[in-house]
Amino acid sequence: MQKNTVVHIIEVVLGVVIGAMVTFSIVRYRERQHLIHSQYTDWRKLNLILDIVEKNYVDTVNMEGMTDAAVTAALAKLDPHSVYLPPVELEASEQELAGNFDGIGIQFNVPNDTAIVLEVIAGGPSEKVGLQPGDRLLKVDDLVIAGVKYPQDSMVRHIKGPSGSKVTITVKRGPDIIPFEITRGKIPVHSMDAAFMIQPGVGYLRLSKFSRTTYKECHEAAMKLMDQGMAHLIFDIRDNTGGYMDQALLLSNDFLSSGDTIVYLEGKHRPKEVYKADGSGKLQNVKLSVLISENSASASEIFAGAIQDNDRGTVVGRRSFGKGLVQEPFFFTDKSGIRLTVARYYTPSGRCIQKPYGETKTDYSYDIYRRYADGEVFSADSVKLNKEDVHYTRGGRVVYGGGGIMPDVFVPMDTTRASAFYIACNRKATQMRFASEVFDRHTRALARIDSFPEMDAFLEGLNLKADFQAYAKKKDGLTCTPAEWEATAPYLLPQLKALIARYSKLGDNAFYKYYLPVDETVTKALELIETL
Repeated sequence: MQKNTVVHIIEVVLGVVIGAMVTFSIVRYRERQHLIHSQYTDWRKLNLILDIVEKNYVDTVNMEGMTDAAVTAALAKLDPHSVYLPPVELEASEQELAGNFDGIGIQFNVPNDTAIVLEVIAGGPSEKVGLQPGDRLLKVDDLVIAGVKYPQDSMVRHIKGPSGSKVTITVKRGPDIIPFEITRGKIPVHSMDAAFMIQPGVGYLRLSKFSRTTYKECHEAAMKLMDQGMAHLIFDIRDNTGGYMDQALLLSNDFLSSGDTIVYLEGKHRPKEVYKADGSGKLQNVKLSVLISENSASASEIFAGAIQDNDRGTVVGRRSFGKGLVQEPFFFTDKSGIRLTVARYYTPSGRCIQKPYGETKTDYSYDIYRRYADGEVFSADSVKLNKEDVHYTRGGRVVYGGGGIMPDVFVPMDTTRASAFYIACNRKATQMRFASEVFDRHTRALARIDSFPEMDAFLEGLNLKADFQAYAKKKDGLTCTPAEWEATAPYLLPQLKALIARYSKLGDNAFYKYYLPVDETVTKALELIETL
C-alpha cells in the first residue's frame, strides 16, 4: 500500500473519530441545556432568569440585592420619575409628606461612599445651625462615616435620635471641615413655611411642598390674613417640588370660580379626567400673585398653570421645572414600592408642561444646570420655549407648552451683589453660626419676643455690624474693607436679622419678614401690585 493511501486512510479514520467525539460532546452539552420558552414581551422572563441564577450560579447570590437591581434597571428604561423605592427609602419618602419623626432634619444620598446632603428641612435643627445642601458628612460624633463604605441605613440610625439629645455632625464644605453641634428635635412635616402681612393689605404665604396637610394649613392661614385686612396675596411656591396632587386641586379650588378647569389628566391606561372648581372657594375675591422658580415642579405647576390659564392672577419669577407626569404608588408586602407614571397632566389651556426627557436620565437631571450655563435664569431672552406648541389663556393671551410654566413677569437671578466677603461667609455658614451664638447670649430675651415691634427693638439694640465682623475674623479668619462692607451690608444685615429672629416665638415668619426686603422677586411682585 502506498504511503499516500495510508495517510489518507488514517485521516479519514481520525476524521470519523474526531467528528464522533465532537458530535458526542455537542450532544452531551445540549443535554445539559434547559430550553426555556420565553419572549422579550413576556415579563416572566425576568423571574425565570433570577430563578436560574439562584439555582445554578457558582457562588452564593444576594437575591434581594439582585432583585432590587433588576427592578431598578427595568424601570430605568421608562421615564425619569418612575422609580423603585426599597423599604428605607420608601419610609423616608412617606414621612416627608405625611408625618413627623425625630432627627436633625436633613435628607442625604450616598453616591460615592460619602453622604451628601440633598436637602435641609426648613425650620429643622440642621438648618438653624447652618448645614447646607452639598455638605459631605464626615463624622457622626466620633464615628467616621465617609470613605469607609458605611451602610446608609446605619448612618440614618446614628443620626436620628430622641428629641432633645445632641449630636455633632462634622461636614466637608469645599476645602473646609466644619463641626456642627445639633440638638435633635421632632421634625414637623409642615408644608407651609410662613404666612404674615408683608405690608398693609398684602399678605405673604410661602409653601414648601404639597403634603397631606397643605390645603388645611394654607386655607386656615389665608383666613387669618383676611381677618387682618388682606386684599392681595403673594403666594410663594418657589423651589416647591410638588407632592400630592389632590392638595393642589383643593388649593386651586379656593381661588377659582365655579366651572373653571383646574387640570386634566390622560394616559394610555387612564381615561381623560377633567377637574373643575366647584365655586365653594373662600378666596375667590382675593387678588393673587404667584411666585415660581426653576425648581417649582409638579403640583406647584398644576397650581400655577391653573391660575395663569384662567387669568386669575399674575405669575412672577422664572420658568418652572417642567414635570407634567402623574405618579401612582404601588406598595409591596416587604415594605418596598414603586412610583409609576400613569398619566400626564395638562393645564386648562391644554398645555402639557413636561419638559423633554433627553437621551439619558443624566441629561434630564442636568437640565437645570444647563439653564444656568445658557443664561436662562439671568435673561428672559435666553429662555428656550417651544414656539410651535401655542395655547391661549381664557383672556386670549399666548402661552407655550412643552417645558414648564413661563411666568407672566420674568425676574432674573441677580448675582451682581455678591462680594468676595459675602461669598466666603456663605461658604463657611458664618452668618448662621453667628446667629446661633447671638441666640446663646440672648436666649431669655428672644424667648419672650412674640411680636414684630418687639423684635425690631431687640435687633436695633444689637451692634450687628461690629459684632459680626469680629466674629467672622475670630472664627473663620474673614475680613473685609470698609468699602466692601458698605457694598455687602444692605443684603447681609437683613439676612443676619432674619436668622436671629427665627430663634424667637415668631419662627419662620420672622425669618421671611426680615429677609424678603432683599428678595428681588418679592420686590417685583409688590411693585406690580402698586401699578394695578
